Amino acid sequence: MIDRRTFGKAMALGAGAAAVSLTGPQAAPVAAAPRSGASTSGGTSASALPDIAPGTHTTFDRMRHVTAGLLNVGYAEVGPAHGSVVICLHGWPYDIHSFVDVAPLLASRGYRVIVPYLRGHGSTRFRSATTFRNAQQSAVALDIVALMDALGIHRAVLAGFDWGSRTADIIAALWPERVKALVSVSGYLITNVEAQQEPLPARAEHTWWYQYYFSTERGRRAMEDRDKRRELCRLVWETVSPTWDFDDATFARTATAFENPDYADIVIHNYRWRLGLADGERRYDRYEKRLAGRPVITVPTITLDPERDPFTAPGNGASYRDRFTGAYEHRTLTGIGHNLPQEAPTAFAQAVVDVDHF
Repeated sequence: MIDRRTFGKAMALGAGAAAVSLTGPQAAPVAAAPRSGASTSGGTSASALPDIAPGTHTTFDRMRHVTAGLLNVGYAEVGPAHGSVVICLHGWPYDIHSFVDVAPLLASRGYRVIVPYLRGHGSTRFRSATTFRNAQQSAVALDIVALMDALGIHRAVLAGFDWGSRTADIIAALWPERVKALVSVSGYLITNVEAQQEPLPARAEHTWWYQYYFSTERGRRAMEDRDKRRELCRLVWETVSPTWDFDDATFARTATAFENPDYADIVIHNYRWRLGLADGERRYDRYEKRLAGRPVITVPTITLDPERDPFTAPGNGASYRDRFTGAYEHRTLTGIGHNLPQEAPTAFAQAVVDVDHF
């Protein structure tokens, strides 16, 4: 989820510049007014998407696989084959169903929407049994670059939340020529492992209970146990999305992605690596060195803050505003929790369409 360094910095900030507020999961998906100091150059305003209720769609019609880098990637595809490409990236503990309502909305505007399972999730598999089950941030980002290469996609709009935001941010920062525009929930999430060693205020540390749990042998064993894993993940859903009234079937659809044989190894390594408790691989050192410097993102960007997500920092994006130097807007969605695209699909899809018109 959100970078502890960014969250810790933001805990000390007061209210920042104003942002648009959208009320509830079925709020009208109007374009946000630019916040003070934001760049708004280029393009024309996009028209509003039709508002749909969360949960209108439950499945993807087209599931595909492609060999890409170290993986055989499972992904959903929606929309015309020759449309402008949008790649939607999920987080933890979620899967491609976070975008099950978003994708048809974008497809209705002519976009080709690609929604991949990240490594260790769903039908995505490592090609070799001997490959280290590494979940450091640059490895996950390179998976998506490899997917783009395998599908012959040179540039795409990237849109994500949680691990997906971090992955999209990294690609936009290191390979901006591959990113037409960016939608990033919770803003700038690139991790600096050294900075993660600094303690946060107690209330912020409390929110991270599962990260510390995963640093223990007990936490690893819980993730390897199917029932305990599902119980833990459902608890995270309930606590980080307190206003989302999801049903058992909605959780069960996503929980099938947790049955991937590499799921526990990937999740545990990701959180231990972020805290400096697990090593990455030397092959990624050059990327991590650049990311440690908090590189700016120059591509057109809309950042989204879910107001009811306990990880959302105060200040309406003020803590990361300086990391985005291109055309930019920030929006806050009131009454919405961590799984923003599934809780507020129209607002998320609208952000994608709008940023593509910057």
